[in-house]
Amino acid sequence: MSSAGAARRLDEAARRLAPGYFALVMASGIVSIGLDQHGRHLLSVLPLLVCGVSYAVLLVLSGWRVLVHRDAVRADLADPNRGFGFFTFIAGSNVLGVRVAMDGHHAVALVLLAVAGAAWLVLGYLIPWTAVMVRHTRPALGAADGTWFTWVVAVQSMAVSAATLEPAVPGLRHALAATAVFSWSVGVFLYAAVGVMVSARLLAYDLRATDLTPPYWIAMGATAISVLAGARIVDMRPSPMVEATRGLIAGVVVLLWAFGTWLIPVLVAAGWWRHRVHRVPLVYESSLWAIVFPLGMYAVAGTSLARVDDLPLAGAVGAVGIWIALAAWGVTLLAMLAHLSHAAVRPGADSG
Repeated sequence: MSSAGAARRLDEAARRLAPGYFALVMASGIVSIGLDQHGRHLLSVLPLLVCGVSYAVLLVLSGWRVLVHRDAVRADLADPNRGFGFFTFIAGSNVLGVRVAMDGHHAVALVLLAVAGAAWLVLGYLIPWTAVMVRHTRPALGAADGTWFTWVVAVQSMAVSAATLEPAVPGLRHALAATAVFSWSVGVFLYAAVGVMVSARLLAYDLRATDLTPPYWIAMGATAISVLAGARIVDMRPSPMVEATRGLIAGVVVLLWAFGTWLIPVLVAAGWWRHRVHRVPLVYESSLWAIVFPLGMYAVAGTSLARVDDLPLAGAVGAVGIWIALAAWGVTLLAMLAHLSHAAVRPGADSG
């Protein structure tokens, strides 16, 4: 392939890039965190490398897309089924930051938190407005789906990152503690709001097998990251915001973990109904990473909850869950590489 042809292919890939592709970063990062959490540091390096490389590649492609293909970006921002995918950039930045912080790179993690925070201040208001409030087609409720829970994941990732950095950056300890508690609180209320809207959509509109896409797993992932954020807040040193909410958060995270656990059989059954009963083909799509991330986050959250609230059951589930998440990550990664290889040799193939 000529250099001009390769440039055109990359430009087209950037134009068609799914906003939610940073879920690849989220999934790889959380699997690496979980493995390191269980003492498998060497094994955690591979998903960490995938996390870092994919973050850099997606950052370049996304930047090019914003500069050159503004029409495509505007269209995504106005699409309630794609717009919420932009929140994966925030969550991916923070997951990567938390993982590198575990290796002592606190300055890098702090920069990533600052970048994610700036993005949240803009996207946290912009996306719900452009994707929902200014829709020409009403009611907007009919477009609610699992991707909307990424709104929750993004803000809870701020809480996780801030709580992780709090003991490592003494000069910002109180600010980070306040950020963690504030973000966790907002995330819990957003989960309730999004949950009501998505449930109403499922009850009020016809449900086809093709509608039950992988991002519905984010409903469980959002509870899991809320548990992880809460557990890390409970484990923080005393500060005004933490002391005012520690007892409340410690109790709520147990309820969230139980609800997230209850959701797993529901989501598995939905997948069976979609692929087995209605024969929807199971092929690679970028949204599959929206299944891997919740699996990894559920495992990490369970392990953290077991430590701070002395819940052996959650710890046992987390210890098994991280291997399930690793297997899902490996299978999805191989499927993605096969898909990209196929797209590279067949110019007409979808780049995913």
